[in-house]
This record gives sequence, structure tokens and C-alpha cells, in this order.
Amino acid sequence: MELGARKIFGNGNFYITETVIWAWIISAIMIVFALIATRKLKKVPKGIQAYAELIVDFVYNLVGQTMGKQNLRFAPYIGTLFIFILLGNLIAVFDIRPVPANVNTTFALATITFLLIHYNSIKSRKLRGYLKHMSEPNIIMLPINIIGELAFPVSLSFRLFGNITGGAIIMTLLYAALEKLSSLLTGKLPVFIIALPLPISFFFDIFEGILQAYIFTMLTMVFIANGMAQKEH
Repeated sequence: MELGARKIFGNGNFYITETVIWAWIISAIMIVFALIATRKLKKVPKGIQAYAELIVDFVYNLVGQTMGKQNLRFAPYIGTLFIFILLGNLIAVFDIRPVPANVNTTFALATITFLLIHYNSIKSRKLRGYLKHMSEPNIIMLPINIIGELAFPVSLSFRLFGNITGGAIIMTLLYAALEKLSSLLTGKLPVFIIALPLPISFFFDIFEGILQAYIFTMLTMVFIANGMAQKEH
């Protein structure tokens, strides 16, 4: 796996990288899966519809528990975000650079979350309440709070980017070292490359990928919910 995103085609200041290509492929897979799963809906789900309903139930339960039942309208976005990041991370198993290992991707996702936070905060609190919320605990803190809010998408994007890229670098260095060791001890037989990396690959490519997708999604839900006015029931 190369540490930098390879340029597939284009020249000058405009070019398409492998990250963009795989983001398109993952998006297409998600769209095709949704279309097939909902093409012939049945009251008793079978096959792909059953798997789709399990995913939907998981997402809606997660959103309901984290953001409250009144915010279930965010479930489609949260589910899409989680699945996109998850699949983008898991392609590392096939020695493909993960989609979130490109800071442009993570910053774009964090920017969408940032806009959702403040749009829904203004919508629920109204402009006056939003400004009051941004001025807590007093008006002197307004400039500092603004700077903190503007720094949010940067910190959120670099958290995901750094963790995924760090894992990719470790696996790249590990495979290079084992390949060299195999060539020195066994000639051309990739003995060490096949056996030894499996536990480490499981952690960095699978477990870490699932964990980081979950953390990014949870932070998105928590910050959107916290930015909105809490209605008493």
C-alpha cells in the first residue's frame, strides 16, 4: 500500500486520485444495495431485505439512544455516514488505501457535520437563542467560542485521518519489513508475509476501522444534539 493517494488521471491542478475513485465505488455499492433491498418489499423480510432491515433497526436504535427519539430524522444521514466510513476503512484489508486516509475526505465529512450542527442549532434555538448559546457563560466568551467552533471540523477531521493513516503506515512498514525478512531467510517464498501480519492486520484494518467509524458517527450525533435546544417533555 502506498502512503500517498495515487493520481489516477488528470494533470496540472486538476486530477482524480484513487481515494476519489474508491469513494465513488463505495457510494455506488451503497446505492445499488439500497435499490435492490427495497425493490420488492415484503411484510416478512427475506434475503437482502432482512439484512437491510437489520441495518436500519441498528441505526435508528443508535440515533434514538444517543440523540433522543425526537431526532430520529437524522437517522438516514447518520446511517449513510457510518456505512460510508466503515466501508472506506475496511477496504484496507485488500491492500487498498482507506478512503479516510485522505484529509480532504475527512475534512469534507467534518464540514458537513459542522454545518448540520449550526444549522439545526439556529433552527431550534432561533437566532437570538443561538447567539446567547454561543455567548455562554458570558458575552466575553463569544470570540473564544467562535474560534472553538471553527476549529471543530479541523480537529474532527484530523482525528479520523490521523488514526486511519497511522494504521496504514504501520501496516505498510510491517509488510515491507516482513518481505525483506522472507527474502533473506527463505528466498522468494513469502512465508512471514502470509502468517505473521494476520493478528496485526485484524486490529488495524478491521477493528480499528470499525472503531473509528463508530467514534466519528457518535461525535457527530452528540454535537448535533448538544447544539439544539433541549425541549422539556
